[in-house]
Amino acid sequence: MNKYYIIFLAGTATLTYESVLGQQSAVYTNQYKEYQDAVNLYANKQYQAAQNIFLQVKRKTSNEEIEANCAYYIANCAVRLNQIGADGLMEDFVTNYPTSTKRNSAYKDVADYYFEQGKYPYALKWYEKVEDSNFSNSEQEKLNFNKGYAYFTAKRQDQAKKYFNRVINSKKYGSQAKYYIGYMAYEGDDYSQANEYFDQIQGSDQLNEKLAYYQADMNFKLGKFDLALQQALEQLQKTRDRQEVSELHKIAGESLFNLKRYSEAIPHLEQYKGKKGKWNNTDYYQLGYAYYQEGNYEKAIGQLNKIIDGNNSVAQNAYYHLGQCYLKNDKKQQALNAFKNASQMDFDAQIQEDAMLNYVKLSYEVGNAYESVSALLLSYLSKYPDSGHTEEVRSLLVDSYITSKNYEAALTLLEKNRNYSDKETYQKVAFYRGVELFNEGDYQQAKSYFDKSLSQPINSTYNARARFWKGECDYLLTNYADALISFKQFENSATSSLKENADIDYNIGYTYFKQKNYEKAISYFSKYTESAPKDKSKLNDAYLRLGDSYFVSSNYWPAMETYNKAIALNGVDADYANFQKAISYGFVDRNERKIEELIKFVNTYKKSAYRDDALYELGNVYIAENNVNKGIAAYDQLVNEYKKSSYVPKTLLKEGLIFYNNNQNEKALGKFKTVVRDFPNTQESIQAVSTAKLIYVDEGRVDEYAAWVKNIDFVQVTDAELDNATYESAENQYIQNKTNQAISGFEKYLNQFPNGLHATNAHFYLAQLQFGKGEKAASVPHYEVVISKERNEFTEQALSRLGQIYLENKEYEKAIPVLKRLETEADYPQNISFAQNNLMKAYYEQNDYEATVMYAEKVLSNPKVDDRIASDAHIMIARSAIKTGDEAKAKQAYAEVQKKATGALMAEALYYDVYFKNKEGKYEASNKVMQKLAQEYSGYKEFGAKGLVVMAKNYYAMDDAFNATTILKSVISNFASYPEIVSEAQIELNKIKAEEAKTNASVETDTPVEETQPQQGN
Repeated sequence: MNKYYIIFLAGTATLTYESVLGQQSAVYTNQYKEYQDAVNLYANKQYQAAQNIFLQVKRKTSNEEIEANCAYYIANCAVRLNQIGADGLMEDFVTNYPTSTKRNSAYKDVADYYFEQGKYPYALKWYEKVEDSNFSNSEQEKLNFNKGYAYFTAKRQDQAKKYFNRVINSKKYGSQAKYYIGYMAYEGDDYSQANEYFDQIQGSDQLNEKLAYYQADMNFKLGKFDLALQQALEQLQKTRDRQEVSELHKIAGESLFNLKRYSEAIPHLEQYKGKKGKWNNTDYYQLGYAYYQEGNYEKAIGQLNKIIDGNNSVAQNAYYHLGQCYLKNDKKQQALNAFKNASQMDFDAQIQEDAMLNYVKLSYEVGNAYESVSALLLSYLSKYPDSGHTEEVRSLLVDSYITSKNYEAALTLLEKNRNYSDKETYQKVAFYRGVELFNEGDYQQAKSYFDKSLSQPINSTYNARARFWKGECDYLLTNYADALISFKQFENSATSSLKENADIDYNIGYTYFKQKNYEKAISYFSKYTESAPKDKSKLNDAYLRLGDSYFVSSNYWPAMETYNKAIALNGVDADYANFQKAISYGFVDRNERKIEELIKFVNTYKKSAYRDDALYELGNVYIAENNVNKGIAAYDQLVNEYKKSSYVPKTLLKEGLIFYNNNQNEKALGKFKTVVRDFPNTQESIQAVSTAKLIYVDEGRVDEYAAWVKNIDFVQVTDAELDNATYESAENQYIQNKTNQAISGFEKYLNQFPNGLHATNAHFYLAQLQFGKGEKAASVPHYEVVISKERNEFTEQALSRLGQIYLENKEYEKAIPVLKRLETEADYPQNISFAQNNLMKAYYEQNDYEATVMYAEKVLSNPKVDDRIASDAHIMIARSAIKTGDEAKAKQAYAEVQKKATGALMAEALYYDVYFKNKEGKYEASNKVMQKLAQEYSGYKEFGAKGLVVMAKNYYAMDDAFNATTILKSVISNFASYPEIVSEAQIELNKIKAEEAKTNASVETDTPVEETQPQQGN
C-alpha cells in the first residue's frame, strides 16, 4: 500500500512520497488540490469559503492526518465566523484527534485570535487550556504576556503577576510587564513597589506619559504635595488626553489645597471634570472650603450645599463651614440647617459642640419648625454642662418659653425640669397659654391656665393681667359674680400702665349690667365714657349700655342724652339708639315727639331689626292718643311687612280689642279668629278666644261659638280651671328656681294636658330646665314641640338652643333647617349672626361650598361682626375656594385672615401664604413667611410640617440641594403623626436625590439614575 504524509509550515503544505512503487490516483490528487485551495482561502481570511471546502474534503478523505487538519481548520473558521457551537468544534477536535500535531497549538490559536480581538475573557478561557510546552522562546514569551494581560483584565492580580514576571526580562515584553506590575502595586496603594517598577521602564512615549500621571498621583497620596504638584503641572504641558487633564488638575488642586494655597488651588479644582462626569462630596467640599478661605462665601455656599447625605468627617466639616458661610451672608435659616447637620455627627467633638451651640442659638433667634426650642436649649445644657456658654444658654431658655409661643410644650418642660425654670417664668408662660386658649374660644380651659399663673404671683404685672383675663373668661361663661371679683381685684391693683386698664371700667360696667345692677353699671359706664377711650366702637357700645341702664332705671332724660351721644358717633347700632330715644319720649309724656321720632325711624331705617318694634310702638302711641285710624294703619303695615314678627299676634289681638271696644264686633271677630288660626296655643290666642266668647254671648250666638271652639285643639273648656291650676303650680316652682320640682311639675302638666292652654309654655320651660342641668338630649323633643307651633314668644330662643345642640352633636342635617328658620324669624341681631355664622360652618361640613361662601359673605356684611368671627368667615371662604380649585379667591381670603387671626387660624393662613408665594415663583418671600410660621406658631405642627415641605421645594428651586434635603429629612423624622405629609416629603426627597445623583457620586438613591456623560476638557 502506498504511503504519504503532508507537512504544514506557516500555512503552506509540501507533499513527500514515501514510496515510489506506484503513482497517486487521480481522485486523491484532486482531494489534495481542494485541500490546498481551502488552506489558501483560510490564509486570506476567507473563512466561510475555506470552511465549506474543508468540510467537503473531511467527508471524502480516508487519510487520518488530512481529516484531523480539516477538523482543526473547520473549528478555527467557526471561531472566526462567531458561529454557534464553535467552542464545541474545537473541543471535539482535541478529543477526537489526540495524536494531531496541532492539538496544543489549537487552543493557543483560538486564544490568540480572541486576544487580538480584545475579547480577553474568551482568550483567557482558551489560554488556560494551553500546555506550556513545545513552543519556541518567542512564542512562549507572547503566550506568557498575553495570558498575564488576560488575567490583569479579569482583575486576577496574583495570576497576572505570575505570568508578567516570566517576561519581566524580555526585550519585547519586559517594559510592558513592569508597567502592569507597577500599576497593580499602584492600585493596591503599594507606592514603593510601584515606583520601583515604574523607574525601570524604558518604553514608548505613550507609556511614559501614563507613568508621569501615576507618579504624580502616587506622590500626592504619599503626602509629597510639592513633588506631586510639580509632576502634575509638568504633565499638564504634555498630555492632550481630556480625562487625564481633568485628573491632573485634580492632583494639582488638591496638592495646593493641602499646602493651604487656596487661591492657587481654586482654578485647578474648578477644571476637574469628575469620574464619569460626577463629582463626590469631597470634591465639593475642597472647592467650597477654598472659596470660604478666600472670603468668597457665596461661591462657597454654591459648592458646599451640594453635599447631601454626607455622614463622615468631611461632611461634618463641610456642614459646619456651610453654616458659617450662611451666617456671613445673613442667611440664618439656612445656617440653622447646616449647623443642625454638623451637630448630629460626632467625628470631631469640638465641631459638634460648636455647631450645636450655633444651632440652638439660631433656633432661639429665628425659630425652629422641627423641634421645641426650649427642649433644644435643655438638651445643650444637659450634654455640655461645663460649657463656657451655660449662663448664656440658660438665659435664652427662660426667654424661649415666651418667644417661641409654644406655650403648651413650654409648660410641660417647665413642670418636668424645675432646675432650669423659676416661678416667674412659669407664671408668664401659664398666662400666655391662657390668652392663647382664650383667643381660640376655649374659655374654661383658658381660665384654668390663668389660675395656674395666679398660683405663682411673683410678677405683679402678670398677676394683675391674669386676674383681668380670668374675669373675661368668667364673664363669657356667664359667671358674672366671679367675673366681677376678678375685675375688681384688677381694678385695685394700681396697674394704670397696662393695656387692659383701658377697658376695665367698660368690663365692670358690663358685668354689673348683666347682673341688673344698673346703678353700678351707670357709674362704671360713665367713668369709661369720660376717659376718652381711643376705641370708638367700644365708646359707642358703652354709650348704648349706659343709655339702657338709665332707661331701665326710668331715668329717661339722661337716657335720651346718652343715646344722642351714641347717635353722634354714627357707629353701629345707630338704629337701636334712635329707637330707644324715640320710645323714651313716651315715658316723659312727650307723645307727639315720640310719634315724630318713630315716623322718622320707620322711614330712615328700612332694614333695621327694630323697624317692626317701631311700627308696633307707633300704633300703640296713636291708640293712646285716640287716633285710632292711624294706629290701625301702623298695625296693618307691621302685619303686612313683617309676617314672621313676634309682634304680629299681639298686633292682631290689639286690633281685635280696638274693634271690640268700638262695637265693630265682626271686624273684631275676624282679627280674633286670625290670631287663633295662625298663632294657636299662644297667650294671644287664648285671650282672643276669651274675648270672642264675650261677643258671641252678648249677641246671643252661643251656638256659633260652640261650633267654632269645637275645632280648636288647645281649648278644653271643661278642664280650663284644672289646666290653669296644674300649670300655675309648676310655674311657681320654676319662678322659685326649684329646678327638680319644676321639672316634675311641668312633666305632670304635659301628661295631663298634652294640648293644654299652657302646653307651649310648659314644653319651653321644661326644655330650658333640662338644658341648664346639662341634660341636652332630653331637652330636644320639647324644643322641637315649641318650634313646631306657630310663631310664639319662645320660638326664637327654642330655635337658638336647638341649633346649638345639633351643632354640638355635629348633626348638621338637622341643624341647617333650624338655623335657617332662626335666621329669618329672629328679632335679636345676635341670634341672626349666630345662625349665619353656624350655617356657614355647617354647610362647609356638608361639602356645600357654594352655600358656605354665601353665608360667609353674609357674616362679613354685618358691620358689628367681631374679629374672631370675621376670621372664621374668611377661613370658610378660603377653604371652600381651595376645595373647589379657586386658588385666586383662596389667596385673597387667606390674606384677609392674616389681618386679624390668631392661633391655629393664623398658622393656617401663613401656610397658604407660603404655598401661594411658591406657586408664583417667589421662593425667598415664601421662605420668609415660613420662618415667621416656624418662629411664632411652632405649636401648630401640621401647618408647620406642610410649610416645611414647600420650603424645601423653594430651596431646591434656588439650587440649594443641601437645605432642601435637610428640611425634608427633618419632616420625615419629626412628623410621623402626619403620614400624608411625611409621604409627600419622602417623594420630594427621592426626586431630589435622584437628580443630584446624576452629578454627585456620593449620593445614594434607590431610584435608577441616568448617568451624565463625562464632561469634555478643552
